[in-house]
Amino acid sequence: MSKFKELFGEVKPVIGMVHVEALPGTPNSTKTVGEIIELAIEETKIYRDCGVHSVMIENMHDVPYLKRNVGPEITAAMSVIGYEVKNACDLPCGIQILAGANKEAMAAAIAAGLDFIRAEGFVFAHTADEGIIESDAGELLRFRKAMDAENIAIFTDIKKKHSSHALTSDTDLIETANAAKFFKSDGLIITGKATGAEADMSELFELYSKCDLPILIGSGITNENLQNYFELADGFIVGSHFKDSGKWDGSLGKERIERFLKRYNEF
Repeated sequence: MSKFKELFGEVKPVIGMVHVEALPGTPNSTKTVGEIIELAIEETKIYRDCGVHSVMIENMHDVPYLKRNVGPEITAAMSVIGYEVKNACDLPCGIQILAGANKEAMAAAIAAGLDFIRAEGFVFAHTADEGIIESDAGELLRFRKAMDAENIAIFTDIKKKHSSHALTSDTDLIETANAAKFFKSDGLIITGKATGAEADMSELFELYSKCDLPILIGSGITNENLQNYFELADGFIVGSHFKDSGKWDGSLGKERIERFLKRYNEF
């Protein structure tokens, strides 16, 4: 049984994003770790009470992002936040640390008792806002093995948003997916070109028909387009659509979450 099935069973999980406030030391920081934890727990409980299947924390407010090496203060803060979020909801919990800080995310997941990480730059190189990010699958999986943490799943972005893929323009989505599978990804994350942008349906259909790894839609899912993706995807990571403003940096909207889950439960 795959790690995905072990975590979620037969459910196509809706994973609610907790965009934690800017962490101490980052340009937009205004809150203590304690205050950040309180807000993260508040959002987590809203997700839990609405019936969302899983949550994931991410340091989205830490702009501009560092490339790979984020510093011990970020890893430590995200570990503590992750621990408190996990204890607040008793749901499968994940973590992403931007940008491409996959090893740090794994370390935080181990310390906090989390269940999965979202990893960018797992296979092949791409040019992101932060610069060129090269593959770290070999290093990341060796670290997981050394820490005896193979229970923690690694869900991997391929041809990810906010990036140029000119370096790998001769390698299509299917080849990239198969490389991720060969390098032992536990699931694929497909996105549009930017936060909140829809994934390409034709690419998704081809991926669904040619690769047997679990597929998570990582951006652009809404009430209105859920039906288009439901049969082709194994899960949905939702952030922007759950905010009152419809933008990732807005406040979480309980009614929006409930409306989405009502629609989800119709399928």
